Amino acid sequence: MRIGELASRAGVSVRSVRYYEDQGLLVSTRSAGGQRQYTEEGVERVRFLQRLYTAGLSSRTIAELLPCVDAPSEDHSDTALERMAQERDRISEQIEELMRTRDALNSLIDTAREYRDTQFAQSR
Repeated sequence: MRIGELASRAGVSVRSVRYYEDQGLLVSTRSAGGQRQYTEEGVERVRFLQRLYTAGLSSRTIAELLPCVDAPSEDHSDTALERMAQERDRISEQIEELMRTRDALNSLIDTAREYRDTQFAQSR
């Protein structure tokens, strides 16, 4: 199938399909006219890649996980599980940092409100 059909069936843009291929996450063959051709498995591959991106994984991390899918083995599975755990921990740290940032902003908002209330209380 051609790139437009793959994109349509997988629910992504043609640009996304090209990006996946550029990143080495998806493989195509070329027709005599140079057009990309994909197999039926390409649809599921793109949907799988989308799930990984939705989980917050980068292209580089996804590339590290794909051997578990492409050549399943206990070693590949262990490596993939460890890598996903690392990503989960990284995301958890980001969440904690965002919560600290939100709390600092809340404190600034409270201080600004108190200042406003004391400055303008006389004019009410």
